[in-house]
Amino acid sequence: MNVRKCHDHARVKVAAVVGCAALVMSLSGTAAQAGPRDVARQTLGANDGWGAYGTGTTGGAAADAAHVYTVTTWEQFQAALKDGGSAPKIIKVKGMIDAVSQGCEAFEAEGYDFRKYLAAYDPAVWGHDKPVSGEQEDLRAASAAQQDKTIKAIVPANTTIIGVGKNSGILGGSLQIKGVDNVIVRNLTIEAPVDCFPQWDPTDDNKTGAWNSEYDGVVVYGSTHVWVDHNTLTDGRYPDSSLPSYFGKTYQQHDGLLDVVRGSNHVTVSWNSFKDHDKTMLIGNSDSATADDTGKLKVTLHHNRFEGIVERAPRVRFGQVDSYNNHFVVTKGQKWGYVYGIGKESRLVAEHNAFTLAQGISPAKILKKWNEAPVTANANVVNGKAVDLIAVHNAEIPGETLQSGAGWTPTLRAGVDPAKAVPGIVGARAGAGRVC
Repeated sequence: MNVRKCHDHARVKVAAVVGCAALVMSLSGTAAQAGPRDVARQTLGANDGWGAYGTGTTGGAAADAAHVYTVTTWEQFQAALKDGGSAPKIIKVKGMIDAVSQGCEAFEAEGYDFRKYLAAYDPAVWGHDKPVSGEQEDLRAASAAQQDKTIKAIVPANTTIIGVGKNSGILGGSLQIKGVDNVIVRNLTIEAPVDCFPQWDPTDDNKTGAWNSEYDGVVVYGSTHVWVDHNTLTDGRYPDSSLPSYFGKTYQQHDGLLDVVRGSNHVTVSWNSFKDHDKTMLIGNSDSATADDTGKLKVTLHHNRFEGIVERAPRVRFGQVDSYNNHFVVTKGQKWGYVYGIGKESRLVAEHNAFTLAQGISPAKILKKWNEAPVTANANVVNGKAVDLIAVHNAEIPGETLQSGAGWTPTLRAGVDPAKAVPGIVGARAGAGRVC
């Protein structure tokens, strides 16, 4: 097979000045030199997924020297995001910056006590018929508001955020790409935020109760022309297996890794590594979002690697989603539900993907039907062999019969690799530290 060493999926639209390296300034004012092939000024290539539609995605490639920053702390990062408004900017993240460096205790409202919270809302005391309320719930909410204010990073339009080298990224922060156009996020290791103050809902899960958490690693909300490329998104130091249980339910402190919601459009997600997480990715977050999402949520996923993922890779509502050349790995003994969730009015095309499933795991569960919606699923392989995902699903799960044929044909593809070659290609190139 012909495995390309490095896909030329990005091209520089802003020419470097020959013989004169561009001067870039850090937030603290120190100078650095950017070479003529500065990856921070790369833009999404022509035809490279939905993000290339129309005006394309250039991020901060046109930034002048005053709007190029190198940051080493969460505080510097937040300041760089705010500086200059929506003027084109490039923010280079150097090293791992921690949004919760002082620990969860720093967010606690005076008087909040988790032991008192547990005592007050123990089902033996509170029951399962009404939501929690009272002093400790109010203090929990106040504590959560402090964390929310600290760890959310509001990303403006015309911005590129890129990690420096192989070991740079964000711990415990949430990138909020909300109501803006033209954003690039690349080469970061993003450890999913840990919700310090999950809420107990005794009425959830058929009145058996559940712990509900906030904060996604990256949220694309009502935004257009976004490129998320060559990142590693993971639970990292805090896998679900490490979380305790209270009231017989896992004390869930994670939400999603990457969600694209509420009228977002023209997004390309490429060459990322998604690892060790439960509810990985939503494209459309509510069946009731018809007004926001109809005709939008056009997203391309290609050359991503998913391993240790339980579900939602992605779950789709409304969107025209093109998922090709991705590699999904399900290992022996891991918790696993499904890969693709077929939701309300979705139009998913899943082609030329590779699935590596542990022995005894049926490919019938790759697709999960939530609502009546047609799907295109061609030329996919499971453990190296061609499998008709719709046919095997319908044969083994006749109560969730899927329709074949999403009703549209993707045209914005930079290049399609044979599905059998995908594990090798994606394994060598996906994730942070592998931008080329």
